[in-house]
Amino acid sequence: MNLPDRDDYTLPEAPEPRSGLPTRIALMLVGIGALAAGIHFVPRATAAESKQEAPAMAPAKVTVSTVEEQTLAEHRELIGRVDARETVEIRPRVPGHIDDVRFQAGSVVEKGDILFVIDPRQYQAQVDLAAAAVERAKVRLGIAESEAKRTGGLLAARAVSVEESDTRNSRLAEARTDLSAAEATLTTAKLNLEYTEVRAPIRGKVNRALVTAGNLVSSENLLTTIVSTGDVYVYADVDENTALTFDRLRREKKMGEGNLMVEMQVGDEKDYPHRGFIESADNRVDPATGTLIYRMIFPNEDESLVPGLYARVRLPISAPAPALLVSERSIGTNQSQKFVLTVTPDNTVAYRTVKLGPVLQGKRVIREGIEPGDRVIVNGLQRVTAGMIVEPAIAN
Repeated sequence: MNLPDRDDYTLPEAPEPRSGLPTRIALMLVGIGALAAGIHFVPRATAAESKQEAPAMAPAKVTVSTVEEQTLAEHRELIGRVDARETVEIRPRVPGHIDDVRFQAGSVVEKGDILFVIDPRQYQAQVDLAAAAVERAKVRLGIAESEAKRTGGLLAARAVSVEESDTRNSRLAEARTDLSAAEATLTTAKLNLEYTEVRAPIRGKVNRALVTAGNLVSSENLLTTIVSTGDVYVYADVDENTALTFDRLRREKKMGEGNLMVEMQVGDEKDYPHRGFIESADNRVDPATGTLIYRMIFPNEDESLVPGLYARVRLPISAPAPALLVSERSIGTNQSQKFVLTVTPDNTVAYRTVKLGPVLQGKRVIREGIEPGDRVIVNGLQRVTAGMIVEPAIAN
């Protein structure tokens, strides 16, 4: 192999480097970095713009009621029953067949009105017999008086014996006794005849007739009943604690003087429209129930209070005193505490812990926690919390 001389040999020239490739790579890297930077910053700019464009939240709308102070007495609600002041069972005093019924069921009868007529014929006959017996006794008495008078003169003249005089005087006394007995029998017969007309003993509303004409009745048969009109009684069971509280306040004269007023409603009535007073109370507590019965009187001019109705009675157990009332809807529960939400003058919601009292006039008494004039939220409690700004509207 013939090699060229060292002096004549030269290395081949290296190819020139491509100067455009590194430049393009650098530009690509810059572009990728710029793209990444754009992806990173564009969302931030969009969020800031959205935050500037979002409108401010409007205050929540709530309904409020202004707390007012009222002078009221605490009450205890009782369940009672209306009863007539007078109730009469009509029964015949003499036996016989009913001839006639002279009233309409449910009507008001006056004292002395005839309700039933019993066949009077046998009783009229008894009157006639008794009257004849009286006349016969009078005749015998007249004869005895004449004989006794003559005997007195004859005895003075010693024309009759003392024994004869005593006998004739005894006949006179016996005749007088017979006349008295005959007159008593006549009186009884007349009463029995009078009793064949069964009359109303009181003024009141009469029930339906329990027997009709033609029936044989005696004193054991109930014919009808009459209840008095006008004022009514209401009987209610009172537990011993309430009774003790009530009696103590009355003895201390904290309930006022005179008859203590009570309120009542029946059926679907509201706001206890009837006003009455306590007339009496039982003199002992029933050990089986721990209660005693109060009897109250209520006017009944329109006769709407029918005996037998159930009644709800409010019995005062405190002297009238200032009280703050709120709706039950405004009261919330936080574990064992009760609270209300109020609205301050700058329309900020405030949280108030309260102490509850009894229910009066359909609302709850608040003993502690609020003041007169406070605005209590009654509608919208679920939408607000303490510290929020609200738009209050006064409740109707």
